[in-house]
Amino acid sequence: MKPLIAQYQNICTRIQENALRAKRTPDNVQLIAVSKTFPSADIRTLYQVGQRDFGENYIQEWAQKVQDLADCSNLVWHIIGHVQSNKSRPVAEHAHWLHTLDRLKLAQRLNEQRPSHLPALNVLIEINIANNPAKHGIAPSEMMSLAKQILPLKNLNLRGLMCVAENTDNAEILRQQFTQMQQLLQDLQTIAPNADTLSMGMSQDMEMAIECGATMVRIGSAIFGQRDYSSAN
Repeated sequence: MKPLIAQYQNICTRIQENALRAKRTPDNVQLIAVSKTFPSADIRTLYQVGQRDFGENYIQEWAQKVQDLADCSNLVWHIIGHVQSNKSRPVAEHAHWLHTLDRLKLAQRLNEQRPSHLPALNVLIEINIANNPAKHGIAPSEMMSLAKQILPLKNLNLRGLMCVAENTDNAEILRQQFTQMQQLLQDLQTIAPNADTLSMGMSQDMEMAIECGATMVRIGSAIFGQRDYSSAN
């Protein structure tokens, strides 16, 4: 068995075990395999063993992968990096999910650029839950206002929230931030009943995120290995 497949299967097992430990249904925790900086061949390998959802950060790199893997039916692309307004069109035309919506201007561009023959683009509002000025996302207090502006946009489907928690080994800090995200989703559901998604948790904090209600976990290095960013764009 290829190491990549073994690592992938190990993550799938860990997700199941952690969901059961948290008294949750494992099927309610979806794995997004974060394939940024890794070749299309690795994505195809995981696709062949059943993985369908892949996360990408860099638009130019991802656009090439869309072409390389056009024959892979039911492959679901999740854009999980910050999107500049001038790079919104490929996202509108080819992505299935955007996890990092953080401003009305971008929402409006995506809404205008989404092709009419495609279903509405699933979007998540990115929350800067760690209050880190070096990170993207909006403050929790701004969430409801932005959500109310997104909801009327017919070519977008507001599905929930996303965050990157603080990079720490302190379990209590992580629990506080992930629990706050869970409460924010409940608040969002008062105006957006279809908002059912919490994208939170990565290789280093997946267990705590699942315990606190994550419905999507974004796992990269624990599946693919360490990244080489020298060619990232």
